[in-house]
Amino acid sequence: MSTKMNQNLLLLHGALGTKDQFRSLKEKLSHEFQVHDLDFEGHGKRASPKEFTMGLFTENVIAYLSEKKIKKAHIFGYSMGGYVGLNVAQKHPDFVGKIITLGTKFTWTEETAAKEVRMLNPQKIEEKVPAFANMLAAVHTKNNWKEVVDKTAKMMLGLGRGERLTEKDLEEIKHETLIGIGSKDNMVSIEESKESAEILPNGNLRIIEDFQHPIDRINEEVLTSIIVDFIKKQ
Repeated sequence: MSTKMNQNLLLLHGALGTKDQFRSLKEKLSHEFQVHDLDFEGHGKRASPKEFTMGLFTENVIAYLSEKKIKKAHIFGYSMGGYVGLNVAQKHPDFVGKIITLGTKFTWTEETAAKEVRMLNPQKIEEKVPAFANMLAAVHTKNNWKEVVDKTAKMMLGLGRGERLTEKDLEEIKHETLIGIGSKDNMVSIEESKESAEILPNGNLRIIEDFQHPIDRINEEVLTSIIVDFIKKQ
């Protein structure tokens, strides 16, 4: 087996998502790496009665790597998944190689959390965007999608109250990290992404032209190239 195929890459999904959002991306990346993914507890086909926290999702990652006997993996995290990836790197640095985030929100205050949570009302979702409600019900087959939304909202409020990565935490993450942000992202600002990339000791910023936020709207050839080039870069 070639050296490139000996490198493990773990894909971490975003809030309200599942590992299935990476299905075609995983296939493209599998030509270069041993690609892994997982559903965080309470998402997709993985039932859980627990409340959502970054600590819980971090434990999910470490448990997965330990179960698969993976000593080190690069991480690509979309949105919330990028935040989890950085939390893993800060709490368990030896498990992590390089980190790539995409559309990850770093500025969490009570005000920003309240703004995010306003969009996470199951009743409003059901009334105003029934297609989205149907999609959530279809992918979270082992969980009540409304509970997934409610638990996600509570987690975000917790981040706003201080359960977040601080500037000091980011300074402790020595891993080579690429902070990816779409030029048209309306959920995460280029400013907060740039600031976090500058705080990280080995942080880099990559602005992806014309990308908004939903990962299903990105050019996967472009994203694959960004991930492969960054990990392979010496």
